[in-house]
Amino acid sequence: MKLYAAYGSNLNIEQMGGRCPSASVVGTGVLKDYRLLFKGSQTGAYLTIEKSKGSTVPVGLWRITEAHERDLDRYEGFPRFYHKETLTADCGGGRKLNCLVYVMNENRSIALPSLSYFFICRQGYDDFGFDIKYLNEAYKYSARRKTL
Repeated sequence: MKLYAAYGSNLNIEQMGGRCPSASVVGTGVLKDYRLLFKGSQTGAYLTIEKSKGSTVPVGLWRITEAHERDLDRYEGFPRFYHKETLTADCGGGRKLNCLVYVMNENRSIALPSLSYFFICRQGYDDFGFDIKYLNEAYKYSARRKTL
């Protein structure tokens, strides 16, 4: 078993249940000094994270198996689209946990998501009780950077 930190569509409990039916939610945390943003590919724009001093990204923590990780690898387009990192989630009360995180590869451009993807992520924010401001800020930040 390992911990997986979700920050995008895999926060959506119904969607994650379809991908990894026996994965279980174990809590929430924050990735410190990271920012949320949208980048794209030929299939659309999706959430990712990048280092950003002073920023934070809320994450939902899932307990996954090796089989779940293989399923997530396929879904995330690993290693062509996303790569994997082990990052530390701050879970409050001095508790810090190392987690698997998918981060979009550097060769992807800033882009804006479809409404359907945005609302799948929005449902995930509701599922975990996260403030929607993080998702809205990611959209605004990506829109500003896309026009530069």
